[in-house]
Amino acid sequence: MNGKAVINLATGLEDPERVTVAFLTGVAAAEQGRPTVMFLSKEAVRLVVPGAAVATACEGCPPLADLLERYRKAGGRYFACPICVNAKKLDAGALVDGAEVAGTVPLWEWIGDEGATTFSF
Repeated sequence: MNGKAVINLATGLEDPERVTVAFLTGVAAAEQGRPTVMFLSKEAVRLVVPGAAVATACEGCPPLADLLERYRKAGGRYFACPICVNAKKLDAGALVDGAEVAGTVPLWEWIGDEGATTFSF
């Protein structure tokens, strides 16, 4: 089995280019068969609200909705920071497929003893 990947994303649609690069990284890992979690904090938690991730960052960039679909199909998961979800008054029970409200303790449990390759955006 390929090693785990963690993508740490703290930016939302206020910086669609950064979000796009984070998703390209996550998609690449998940499509290679790596168990992949995207840890979302701050404004990034809004990206897992259905219908929210609808930006195209630049000419030639893939639409964010397409990247989310590829990530889902490849088995990518999301852990949305519970403090951030609550602070933004988001409905924790109505997130996209593969997303759950989970903080740093569940993230460390998921990583486990074998570790993970990490990227931060």
